[in-house]
Amino acid sequence: MSVLPLVFTSGWASGINAYAVVLLFGLLGATGVTDEVPASLQRPDVLIVAAVLFLCEAVADKVPYVDSVWDTVHTVIRPVAGAVVAALLAGHNGSLPELAAGAVGGSTALLSHLVKAGTRIAVNTSPEPASNIVLSLAEDLGVAALIAFAVFHPVAAAAIAGTLLIGGIALVIFLWSRIRRYLRRRRQRRAQKRPATTSGATGAVPPG
Repeated sequence: MSVLPLVFTSGWASGINAYAVVLLFGLLGATGVTDEVPASLQRPDVLIVAAVLFLCEAVADKVPYVDSVWDTVHTVIRPVAGAVVAALLAGHNGSLPELAAGAVGGSTALLSHLVKAGTRIAVNTSPEPASNIVLSLAEDLGVAALIAFAVFHPVAAAAIAGTLLIGGIALVIFLWSRIRRYLRRRRQRRAQKRPATTSGATGAVPPG
């Protein structure tokens, strides 16, 4: 059976929470639940690092504004992780070239990451922190459920992931005006701080 549906789903999930994807695949393989997981993802050191980073993300992802900074840092990490996991899955299965799998996983991860980052920016325009926590929990549970489901029903899981990706893109387009206002205010704040810092550093010393 082609591994492409599993690659696509893992790419979508990696764009949301790459560490959860590595951890879940590793645990499912190490516990013998499935033989679709390559041995490199089941290594104890990989599982430990993934678990620690997952816990860090679980905290950062629920704090307003910190989550957006975290997303910015992971703009490269999540797509790369999606590409690597996809290539490993393809290499283990042998039904899809690893380079093609990496391209699918990485590009899908980038799209879902941009959807997540844009949605978080829109959520951060609201003054209360509860929405960040609820959204983060929904993302974590959704990733866990879909990865577990994809191991046994890859085609159905890929269809769900595709629907979520399209829906997320539509949501970001709908929220674009709010996202744009947030980004404009952030640029203005940076511009206001810059002259103050410059004048403080280069100001003339009054004669004594």
